Amino acid sequence: VQLVESGGGLVQPGGSLRLSCAASGFTFSAYEMGWFRQAPGKEREYVARISYSGDTTYYADSVKGRFTISRDNAKKMVYLQMNSLKPEDTDVYYCAAAGRIGTIILSPDYWGQGTQVTVSS
Repeated sequence: VQLVESGGGLVQPGGSLRLSCAASGFTFSAYEMGWFRQAPGKEREYVARISYSGDTTYYADSVKGRFTISRDNAKKMVYLQMNSLKPEDTDVYYCAAAGRIGTIILSPDYWGQGTQVTVSS
C-alpha cells in the first residue's frame, strides 16, 4: 500500500496550490479519502474528506470556501485545490485512506508521507 503526495511548495499569501495524492496497493474506489495537516509540535488536523464515489465532500471550518477536495477513481488519485492561501495554512499536508465508512477522521487505515506547504511573502 502506498499513498504518495506531491504538489507542495512555497507560495505567497493569496496564492494557490494543488496537492495530489497517488494511491496504490488497495481498492481505491472503495475507500473514503481525506487530507490532513500538521505543524511541528502540534496535533494532526483534519482538513477535508471525500466519499468513495466522490459525490460528497466535507471541510474543516478553517478551509471551507477556499479548499476543494476531489478524486479520480480511474487514476487512483485524490486532489486538494487550495486557494486564497494564508500564512496559517503553512503545514505538512498528508493524505489518508479509510475503508470503513465514518472512520477517516479518527482512524484512517493508510497515511502518506506528507508534502510541505509554506505560505509566506
